[in-house]
Amino acid sequence: MSAPSSTLAPWPYPRWIAHRGAGKLAPENTLAAFRLGAQYGYRMFECDAKLSSDGVPFLMHDATLERTTNGHGTGGERPWAQLTQLDAGGWHSRSYAGEPLPTLENLARYCIANGFFLNIEIKPTPGQEEVTGRVVGEYAARLWQGQAVPPLFSSFKPEALAGAMATAPHLPRALLIDALWDGCFDEAQALGCVAIVCNHALWDPALVAQVHGMGMRTLSYTVNDDWAAQRLIALGTDGIITDRVDFFSPATP
Repeated sequence: MSAPSSTLAPWPYPRWIAHRGAGKLAPENTLAAFRLGAQYGYRMFECDAKLSSDGVPFLMHDATLERTTNGHGTGGERPWAQLTQLDAGGWHSRSYAGEPLPTLENLARYCIANGFFLNIEIKPTPGQEEVTGRVVGEYAARLWQGQAVPPLFSSFKPEALAGAMATAPHLPRALLIDALWDGCFDEAQALGCVAIVCNHALWDPALVAQVHGMGMRTLSYTVNDDWAAQRLIALGTDGIITDRVDFFSPATP
């Protein structure tokens, strides 16, 4: 088991992070999902943030509306006034029919009021990477101003993290990696990242030691099996993102 390097700064976030609010138990990226995740004891959540056509950061994973709403087309091409009219819960189950898309500001106020932690994945509409990072950074800097623990930004898109760094340099950033690529850790360091968030299968003792040795924390997505979670805990990784809020206790050290 690798011990965190002495070069690592204190880490204010809990190990367990609820994916998109409550995994698959509620419609993802809705306030209903975050409330349900909180009922299972989770205190940190992951969400996806993108921009409406008029620049409002809102929560949705896909570029298109069809999978998680009753809308059609590209979400980022719709003004917020249109997006507010969509049903973002009926696709999941009847009990959630009528659940609206939340803004990032909606979720921020909920998390701050309850003392919850948030990982904001900047999930830009293709072609809007840098501007999405900039606007999400501006909003988060304003919404969390004066709070003891800031949100953690993450993105697969370095341009989005660069945008967030430009407008909110004091807020922590993490690079998401699905497969290792040449120079990825150097890129993360150039972006001032405090963490790497990997596909959980990528972590092994040497990689954990390398990333810790570079002064960055080691997080994993999306971990839904006990054997995988136990392996990551034994490796000494720092954070686990899961859909299985009903299976993993966030009190597990």
